[in-house]
Amino acid sequence: MAAITQTAKRKRTFGEWARSRDGQKVFVMVAFMIIPLLLLFTFTYLPFAEMFGFSFYKMKYIGARKFIGLDNYIKVFQRKDCFGALKLSLYYMGGSIVQLALSLYLATVLSFKVKGGSIFKGFMFFPYLINGIAIGFIFKFFYTRGFVFDTVLQWCGFELENLPYWLKDQSINNISLVGTSVWRYFGQNMVLFIGAIMSVDSELYEAAMLDGANRFQQFKYIILPSIKTIITLNVILSITGSLSAFEPPYVITSGANGTGTYFVVMHEIAHTQQKVGLASAMAIVLLMIIFAATILQKLFFKYVFKNAEDEDLNATARRDKKLAKLAKRKAGR
Repeated sequence: MAAITQTAKRKRTFGEWARSRDGQKVFVMVAFMIIPLLLLFTFTYLPFAEMFGFSFYKMKYIGARKFIGLDNYIKVFQRKDCFGALKLSLYYMGGSIVQLALSLYLATVLSFKVKGGSIFKGFMFFPYLINGIAIGFIFKFFYTRGFVFDTVLQWCGFELENLPYWLKDQSINNISLVGTSVWRYFGQNMVLFIGAIMSVDSELYEAAMLDGANRFQQFKYIILPSIKTIITLNVILSITGSLSAFEPPYVITSGANGTGTYFVVMHEIAHTQQKVGLASAMAIVLLMIIFAATILQKLFFKYVFKNAEDEDLNATARRDKKLAKLAKRKAGR
């Protein structure tokens, strides 16, 4: 009996463990993880580390390097074409708010039974599937003087001479570019909102209607509290994405006439002026700004939803009461 107990307590060798079920599970997990992690390290973390090192040098792609410490970071804040280009992100942030409001409105409407709703969803989501460069060329001709947009406005009674140059007039050109981003991305946000709204218990709407709640009240007290996580995610992605806008201004206007965003200026400095160190410092600064913006947004939404858990508990209690009331009414019929 003692011999059997000692055998049971004896630790397995590595070979025995490797041949066991537990060992096979570990090997399978490592095999599935090692390739993605290797690719992530090779194409993300390693290039980032190299770029961070480049930011401390005055250098070109080919030639000698000169260590200059933090001078590149100082220049980023001193040069108007570097840090000043971030002001254009305010246009894209404003566009992202319009985009989110429009997508949330359409998602709320399409979440209920609407004739032709599936086809409409497909049409609205389709622009997100198109390559950003292709969209840039489409809108470049769309906004060109006398082309599509001007022609449509003339059909509506406007005179061509009274219309602005959509891509040259600095009072309107950035708004025109923001419109392309709104057109492209609001379908994606709409689909995400629809998925979140469809996950809400349908009996809540029926109970609310029996209590006399209209559509707006259902939206305010049922839909919004239920999808606050998706709203937070979409806001964070939209705001941080507006800081790194690149494709519309680069393809449509090449950054001319005051449309050069931070990414466009960084591309110009890196590939045209061959100031690789300065461009690397710009990339690091932008990363820090995006990181700080993300943290601030999370803190903001944490403050807004600071009583979210209590509200969820109260909402659950209210839901149970409404469902119980609904069940009683159905039983009494």
